[in-house]
Amino acid sequence: MPLVPPPRAKAPPPSTDVPPAAVLAGNQPEWSVGDLAAALKQTLEERFGHVRLRGEISGFRGVHGSGHAYFSLKDGQARIDAVVWKGVYGRLRQKPQEGLEVIATGRITTFAGKSSYQIVIDSLEPAGIGAWMALLEERRKQLAAEGLFLPEHRKPIPFLPRVVGVVTSPTGAVIRDILHRLQDRFPRPVLVWPVRVQGDGAAEEVAAAIRGFNALAPGGPIPRPDLLIVARGGGSIEDLWAFNEECVVRAAFESAIPLISAVGHETDTTLIDHVSDRRAPTPTGAAEMAVPVRADLIATVAELAARGGGAVRRRVERDRADLRGLVRAMPGPDMLLAAKRQRLDLAEARLAPALAAGAARHRVRLQSLLDRLVRRSPELALANARARLDRIDDRAARALAVDLRRRQDHVGELGRRLVLAKGAGLERARAVEARRRDRLAALTSRLAQAGTRGIERRHDRLQALAGLLGSLSYRAVLDRGFALVRDGDGRPLRRAEEAEGAARLSLQFADGTVEALPVKGDRPVKRPRAKAAPLPEKTLFDS
Repeated sequence: MPLVPPPRAKAPPPSTDVPPAAVLAGNQPEWSVGDLAAALKQTLEERFGHVRLRGEISGFRGVHGSGHAYFSLKDGQARIDAVVWKGVYGRLRQKPQEGLEVIATGRITTFAGKSSYQIVIDSLEPAGIGAWMALLEERRKQLAAEGLFLPEHRKPIPFLPRVVGVVTSPTGAVIRDILHRLQDRFPRPVLVWPVRVQGDGAAEEVAAAIRGFNALAPGGPIPRPDLLIVARGGGSIEDLWAFNEECVVRAAFESAIPLISAVGHETDTTLIDHVSDRRAPTPTGAAEMAVPVRADLIATVAELAARGGGAVRRRVERDRADLRGLVRAMPGPDMLLAAKRQRLDLAEARLAPALAAGAARHRVRLQSLLDRLVRRSPELALANARARLDRIDDRAARALAVDLRRRQDHVGELGRRLVLAKGAGLERARAVEARRRDRLAALTSRLAQAGTRGIERRHDRLQALAGLLGSLSYRAVLDRGFALVRDGDGRPLRRAEEAEGAARLSLQFADGTVEALPVKGDRPVKRPRAKAAPLPEKTLFDS
């Protein structure tokens, strides 16, 4: 479609002085960048409104934070940017994967912000059977590495389930084949969870059905199946792809109810077959695995009942024959009772003499007891006992009185001893107190004498130190006619040259101090003299 420039005012006629090329350039219409981008976008979308594009996914780094997906499609010659909006990405059967060759359906448009064109994808599918198989093999390896296909995860199929759950399409021939085969073999209650088995959303519905059957509570209003059958008829790999989805495989792996997969024909294999507890070649074969043949079970039970009855009858006959043999070997009743009868007759003959002898012995013993009772009358024994009791009462009273007197004497003796001991203790305490008082007086006298002697010794020492201090003080030197010369600051001067530099002099004699001024002129001749003793430092005793 040709590009149509926006209308604008007619340009004024060119001047005759302008060259022809310049005139042509001035007649060209002017475009804004936005107008040109909009015109290009309209032209490209009208020309390529809906396209199917085959290429390899490149630069896919996952879904963007906004929910959109950005990547590129490329082949050996060119490359085009691609975008999948957030709402479309959730509905894609085939999610983008780096390096996967796909067929993308969408529309071509431009992105003015980068001056580039791109395809907005509406659907995405693998490019050809080779890509489907490569994707299937990659997914199988991933799930196998997680341990979903290990045999130890498989559960045993119940021999005769009470309720069978079927996940399949309610309108196909598969459900009719399963119901017909179950009715022929062993009629069981069947719960059908209708799902789509092909197309968009089929995998999610199958996974939700498996989890829904597992979520039923045992003993609830809807019976919980003991066995699940996931079934579908045959088809191409694209038709069976819903049973290769990861959500279906994980739902089958997590199912607590044993599951039989019956997807496709015998040659068809899907990922759910690897994770199910048993794989059936066809949906009809799944029904045959689910329940046994009722007629065969009835025949087997009848045969086992007949075999059990025959075994019981044979055991009874064998026991009866053994009992007859034992009866024949047993002795007769007369033989068994003969010895007992003889012992009874002998005991009867010995019983009468034994009774007579026993009665005689008891009669003699009774007579002896009567004689003893006469000799020792109960009234006499009672009188003796009363007399003895009276004596015992008198003895107790006398013993109590004697003991009381003895204890009183003992307490009196203890009182006298206590009084004597208390007097002796008081005397000893007074003697100890007198000795301590004398000792304290002696110690006080000795302490006073020692204090007096210590004071006298310290007074004599102080007198000696005072005399020594007076003899060593410089005032004694002043008393002998010497004078102490100080400068104006009160510092003593020891040499003549120190006195020449002083402004004022102070002469201290024994009876007072005189201020003097130094005389300027020739220095006096120094005569050697005897070295005077240094003046002692001023002490606290100097006034």
